[in-house]
Amino acid sequence: MTLLHSIQSRLAAHHLAVFGGFHAKDDATLPPGTRSLLLIGPAEPGFWPAFTAQPEWQDGGENPMDRWSRRVIGRLACDLGGKALFPFGGPPYHPFFQWALRSGRAWQSPVRLLVHDTAGLFVSYRGALALKQPLDLPEPAVSPCTSCAQPCLTACPAGALTGAGYDLPACHGFLEAEAGQTCLSGGCHVRRACPLSQSYARLPEHSAYHMAMFHGGLFHR
Repeated sequence: MTLLHSIQSRLAAHHLAVFGGFHAKDDATLPPGTRSLLLIGPAEPGFWPAFTAQPEWQDGGENPMDRWSRRVIGRLACDLGGKALFPFGGPPYHPFFQWALRSGRAWQSPVRLLVHDTAGLFVSYRGALALKQPLDLPEPAVSPCTSCAQPCLTACPAGALTGAGYDLPACHGFLEAEAGQTCLSGGCHVRRACPLSQSYARLPEHSAYHMAMFHGGLFHR
């Protein structure tokens, strides 16, 4: 079993998966000595029920998913002699968007959000593993958007997320209205419109949690 396969197997036990990676050398955005970076995301189906059974969720404390990510990915990084990096905890923040583009498995979508080759517009990264070992990584994939009808461009009911960019105040304003409650409870309409998102099997409860965190509200457990 290769090191990459071993890492994938250990992540699978936590309903996580390698969402891409790249080789590095003397990269100023990474810890010194990093030779490979792996981006880690939720593995579906099954991530949400597995996560909500964890002590970080059960204890009722703040930021349960971030705390769980630190514990699980941090422990794996230590075992591998590497370092765990996270998209939260700043400023400053690590450049996960740029790292995702370098991975060959994520691209800027027509609405400028990241789109992933399996998670679609539901892509999210719980962390990254910066390793001193050069891993045997697969060849880059091809952007799914080139052969897609791109329903994401017209899916936003508030017209806040389009090819022209993201009108953040309009988005938050819509979420305050009655019509925006379906976005809060089931996830962003634009993200749901992506064909790859629809095959990713993320539960509405998982999306509702992220929407509540984004909108500054309270997720009702």
